[in-house]
Amino acid sequence: QVQLVESGGGLVQPGGSLRLSCAASGFTLDDYTIGWFRQAPGKEREETSCISSSDVSTYYANSVKGRFTISRDNAKNTVYLHMDSLKPEDTAVYYCAASPNTIATMAVEYKYWGQGTQVTVSS
Repeated sequence: QVQLVESGGGLVQPGGSLRLSCAASGFTLDDYTIGWFRQAPGKEREETSCISSSDVSTYYANSVKGRFTISRDNAKNTVYLHMDSLKPEDTAVYYCAASPNTIATMAVEYKYWGQGTQVTVSS
């Protein structure tokens, strides 16, 4: 059974850091481009970053560039999103997703989705 499971969300103060994990089962993450999306209440889903299946390319939205880092550990079949200098506007449910495309910057390109993990940035 194909499954993506996110973890690592929580409550953090502005300026703090969190590391989200996306663990896969039923398929090999290394064969897919993995993206991290987020959706805040009343807002559209936004792709924050992605890492290509070959690890050659990464993409970051302007809103997170320089603060978020996406990486993968193939041995653990897991992709991470390390988030630094968090801001209140980063508050959202974060989802990881897998795409068979070499690089994918649109939600429609993603085939598998996790259930999401809540990130709240507040003092």
